[in-house]
Amino acid sequence: MSEYILQGGKIYTEDGVIDNGYLKIKDGLISYIGHEPYEGDLDVIHVSGSHILPGFIDIHIHGGYGHDAMDADEEGLKHLSKNLLSEGTTSYLATTMTQSNEAIIDALHTIAHYQQQQTTHEAEILGVHLEGPFISEHKVGAQNPKYVQRPTIAQINAFQKAANQLIKIITIAPEVEGAHDVIKAYSNDIIFSMGHTVATYDEANVAVQCGVKHITHLYNAATPFTHRDPGVFGAAWTNPFLRCELIGDGIHSHPTSVDIAFKMNGLSHMFLITDAMRAKGLGPGEYDLGGQNVTVTHETARLENGALAGSILKMNEGLKNLIQYTHRNLEDLWRVTSYNQAKALNILHQKGSIREGKHADIVIVDDDINVLKTIKMGYVCNNVNDKNA
Repeated sequence: MSEYILQGGKIYTEDGVIDNGYLKIKDGLISYIGHEPYEGDLDVIHVSGSHILPGFIDIHIHGGYGHDAMDADEEGLKHLSKNLLSEGTTSYLATTMTQSNEAIIDALHTIAHYQQQQTTHEAEILGVHLEGPFISEHKVGAQNPKYVQRPTIAQINAFQKAANQLIKIITIAPEVEGAHDVIKAYSNDIIFSMGHTVATYDEANVAVQCGVKHITHLYNAATPFTHRDPGVFGAAWTNPFLRCELIGDGIHSHPTSVDIAFKMNGLSHMFLITDAMRAKGLGPGEYDLGGQNVTVTHETARLENGALAGSILKMNEGLKNLIQYTHRNLEDLWRVTSYNQAKALNILHQKGSIREGKHADIVIVDDDINVLKTIKMGYVCNNVNDKNA
């Protein structure tokens, strides 16, 4: 259908919630928002009793459904992108790992080539989140310490060329040699995010002055808060120029810590992410992450040394958890799944909220935040996971 009506439910917009209104979808865009029941001759999709949200934007995801961005496999990216619709994710940043330069460049080439031929029947790759290799060897987490390196302008140029200029975020340890130079050189074009770092509170704030804007997976792989050294966490809570990713699985961060982060930072400073790896959407077992063996249960993914190795979280599950952990409602929290991400990536004119003229990227959920339908550029997916897609 090139033109149809989405009727009923609660529509969550920047200006508030519309109860029992409708959206007119035409040629992949939201062409009209009605505040009353539709009366007309167009085909109608009835979604009464549901919640209509902007499609989720995951800015930190390595993989899922059996595939990983570092596989450098276009069929794998296609499979991942199709299945992400089942959790309401309509756009994402394909996220790399700390591996050899050759492996990273191969992955970047593949992502860039595949991104140019994607269809509207799958979640859209908006760009790349380069997580490493410019991190601290003292906070590698599930990254491979063998491939940690110091940042240089030449190396970032090489990565960005391989990615066809698609690198949007780089996770970096701002205290390491060369970090300040590359942050200053690229901060107008790339979002630098503190992560896998042993930066002190003062070093974190100096990094912000150099151009750092984000913190990668808040609470994980960074210096903790103490009363004598507030660390990166203290900078996250007090520096108004920092925005924070947060893995909303209740495992990477205690639910109360999640609540504290939202109280300290406010909604406009938070991004829900999954940091998911290839086991998402599959069952328990042994999997690979960046060349390292990962044991996955129904709840966690861990390396042999016990370190958490990404998550198996889905975006809709993360949103459900945030409602429980922060005691906030959907009217507040939808913004941390889409609006804030679109604003940070400078695509708010196209995505991130339900507004006339924007892309028809929409997720429809029930009261328990189960995904009923996902709409990508007007294409309606009924969202039963297809592991063979």
